[in-house]
Amino acid sequence: MAASLKAVDGNADRTSDLLALMSDLGTRARAAARVLALAPPEQKNRALEAMERAIRSNAAAILAANAEDVAEARASGNATSSFIDRLTLTPARVEGMAEGIGIVRGIADPIGIVTESWQRPNGMTIERVRVPLGVVGVIFESRPNVAADAGVLCLKSGNAVILRGGSDSFRSCRAIHECLVQGLREAGLPEAAITLVPTRDRAAVGMMLSGLNGAIDVIVPRGGKSLVARVEQEARVPVFAHLEGVNHVYVDGSADLAMAKSIVLNAKMRRTGVCGAAETLLVDRAAVASSLKPLVEMLLDAGCEVRGDDAVQKTDARVKPAGEDDWDTEYLDAIIAAKVVDGVDGAIAHIQNHGSHHTDAIVSADEAAAKKFLSEVDSAIVLHNASTQFADGGEFGFGAEIGIATGRFHARGPVGAEQLTSFKYRVHGTGQTRP
Repeated sequence: MAASLKAVDGNADRTSDLLALMSDLGTRARAAARVLALAPPEQKNRALEAMERAIRSNAAAILAANAEDVAEARASGNATSSFIDRLTLTPARVEGMAEGIGIVRGIADPIGIVTESWQRPNGMTIERVRVPLGVVGVIFESRPNVAADAGVLCLKSGNAVILRGGSDSFRSCRAIHECLVQGLREAGLPEAAITLVPTRDRAAVGMMLSGLNGAIDVIVPRGGKSLVARVEQEARVPVFAHLEGVNHVYVDGSADLAMAKSIVLNAKMRRTGVCGAAETLLVDRAAVASSLKPLVEMLLDAGCEVRGDDAVQKTDARVKPAGEDDWDTEYLDAIIAAKVVDGVDGAIAHIQNHGSHHTDAIVSADEAAAKKFLSEVDSAIVLHNASTQFADGGEFGFGAEIGIATGRFHARGPVGAEQLTSFKYRVHGTGQTRP
């Protein structure tokens, strides 16, 4: 690796040549993107297979690096339990990374697929065909597994990627990145196809947001609200992003109570720090007598703080009063806001006013109510009788995800390999000229 790409120690001050370093990363990534765009599926899959092996064979080294990151985060005294959970790798999570790479390897290569074809009256044939985006910049915090997910998805879709992980996961990302580079090397692909920014210097983020002199085609932020807000404000290139996941579970009057309890508990408490966690429970007024108290007590007994409206507070003395801010808050913790609403229309209205267009679920035995909810809730992911924690590319069969996009342009929902493509038109003629 070139001297300019040598990893910078975490405590190093801003280096005077950071701009030159980042410009060099962009130039190398752009050159690698041209190679990847033409790489055959077999070559990309050889790289992915080698990466999967490398993750497994280097699991001990990855876990050791992660242990150092976690210890440093704990020593800072500022890390919340949910943050530590996002940062921590376990043997099962490392194995999950490897399995995810295998799934990505097994999905159909999206590049070169003709999505539409038609013939014009003059005899010309027009095809719309998938092509890579180019160079993807991924800026993420705490979750080291994002390095693997983003790297392999970009490779599968023919894109080069520049990864800028959080300073808290610096060592973990470096260990994972070494495995990815090993796979590229074994398959004869350029190592710059998956680049990890080798410094914790925050100025590198601003340089990526500027586009690195046209080298970066799209930015994907994965992190907290402040990071995503900064990216959306400062980026000079397109952004795939969600600002926050204020996700709802609505329990309809027709819902089976046992099912509702299972879904609500999983949606909130399986992992409280992920973007697919439920943050608000909405209960149909018609279900208050049968379901409200059991649902609230279940959450409280599971260690979840409940902040409710007047009706919810009456069910249990442990419920705290909800303020107006609670309906708009992504807690990422064992806290949930709870409210009684007037049927599916009341739930939809509340979500429209307070949701973040991420993920919302209805628990209902009434197909008409479910159909109305799924049609009218304007979120990237809407579910019927299933937990919001399924808001995950792996659970969608994508193998992994580079993020959840909540905008309305290009990609929406889990961003997998197919969503990291654009298209171009190929026109086949037989000598036609335009009159």
